[in-house]
Amino acid sequence: SIHTLDITRGAPELNSEFRYLVTEARKIPHVREIIDRCNLTVLTEPGQEDLAQFLAENEVKVVASLPCYSAKNVNQQRGKGVFDRSIQALRTLNSLGYGKQQQQHGSSSSSSLTLDLVYNPLGAFLPPPQDALEEKYKEELMQTFGIEFNNLYTITNMPIKRFADFLFRRNELEEYMSLLVNNFNPGTVGGLMCTNTINVSWDGTVYDCDFNQQLALGAGSYVPDGMEGKGLYAKIGGENGKCVSVFDFDSALELLHTEIVVDSHCFGCTAGMGSS
Repeated sequence: SIHTLDITRGAPELNSEFRYLVTEARKIPHVREIIDRCNLTVLTEPGQEDLAQFLAENEVKVVASLPCYSAKNVNQQRGKGVFDRSIQALRTLNSLGYGKQQQQHGSSSSSSLTLDLVYNPLGAFLPPPQDALEEKYKEELMQTFGIEFNNLYTITNMPIKRFADFLFRRNELEEYMSLLVNNFNPGTVGGLMCTNTINVSWDGTVYDCDFNQQLALGAGSYVPDGMEGKGLYAKIGGENGKCVSVFDFDSALELLHTEIVVDSHCFGCTAGMGSS
C-alpha cells in the first residue's frame, strides 16, 4: 500500500543507511517514487562528491530548500556562504539532467529526473501566491545562473519549536497565530499531507506528519470520546496514549480509520493557499 518513499529531516543523506535505504527501496516493485528532501549544501560536503550521481542513477526525485533567489536573503536565513553552495549544487544536478526540459520532435518534455524547490518566508507572514513566485524564481535563476527546475512549492513557517520560540521572545506568537487562523482556507484540507502520508521515525514510531513528529504527537494517540479501546485503536495500540509503531500493523491501510492528531500548529498548513 506504500508507493512513495519520502526521506526527510535535516540532511538525511548523511545518515550512514541512506544509500542502503534508497537502493533497497528501488528493488520493491510497488515503490514508484523515492523523494530526497535535500538542503542542497550537503552535495558540496567532503565525502559526498558522488551523491548527486547516486541520486540520478536511482532516479530519486530531489525536493530542495531554497528560501530565495538572492544571496542576501538566503545567507541571512541559513548562514554565510550557503547561497553560493546551493547554486553550485543546483548546477551539478542540472548537469546530470535534473530539472531539464528536453526537446523531442519540436516539442519539449521534462526529464525523468525531477528537481523541485521549496520557498518559505523569512518572517512571520504568509508566502505569496505560488504560481507567480515560481515564474519569478525560474526567470531569476535562469537569467542569472542558467539553472532550471521543475516546480516551486511555498511552505508557511510552522509555529513550533525554534520559530515559535523566536516569535515568543519578540512577543509576536499570538499575532502570528491570529494570522494563520484568520486566513484558514477549507479548500486546502483535501490536500493535506496527513490525509495520505504517514511519517515514520528512526525507531518505527508512526506520526501523521513531519511536524507532529517534531512535537512527539504520535499517530493513533488521539481517541475521540466514546471510542476509547474500540476496534482498530485497540488493535494497533492507539489506546491509553500509546503511539502506533510500524511493528503494530501489516499494512498502512489499517491506519485509514484512525483519527489524525491535530493541534493549533495545523493552521500553518491550512492558511492562505495551503502549504502541505
